[in-house]
Amino acid sequence: MTITAHHIPTGEWLSYGPAETFSIGKQVGEKLSGGEILLLDGPLGAGKTIFVKGIAASLDINPEEVTSPSFTLVNPYSGRLPLFHIDLYRLEQGSAAAHAVDLEELLSDEGAVVVIEWANRLGRYPLPSKVWRITISGDGEEPRNIKLA
Repeated sequence: MTITAHHIPTGEWLSYGPAETFSIGKQVGEKLSGGEILLLDGPLGAGKTIFVKGIAASLDINPEEVTSPSFTLVNPYSGRLPLFHIDLYRLEQGSAAAHAVDLEELLSDEGAVVVIEWANRLGRYPLPSKVWRITISGDGEEPRNIKLA
C-alpha cells in the first residue's frame, strides 16, 4: 500500500466477504478531506455499494441509510463531509451521463466527497485532478480484488 499526497491509500486488497469490503471502504473514507472524486467500477454484485457504505461510515453517516442510487441517480448524505453517491448504470455512456446527474454542479462543492459507481460511463468527460479509480473485480462466492489507483 502506498500513500498519495492526499493520504488516500492506493494499492490492491483481497476481500473475502462484505465485512472486509466495508472495512476497506472505511479505511479509504477515513483519509478523505473533501474535494475527492472516487470513480468506482466493477460488475453487478461485486460490492460497490458495500464499499461506499464503508466510506459513509467513516464520514459519520449511518451506513444503513446508504443505498444504491440506481434509480435516483444521486443520493446526497450529510456527515463529517458531504457525500454524493452517484450511479450511472442506467445511463448512456458519454458526457450525457454527466449532464443527467448535473455532475459539474456536484463537483463544484470542494468540501464534498463524490463517489461515482459505473464511472466508466463518463467516457472522456473531463474531471478535476483529485480523482482516484477504484476497481472491484470478482463475483459470486469468489474473493474480491479491490484496486485503488
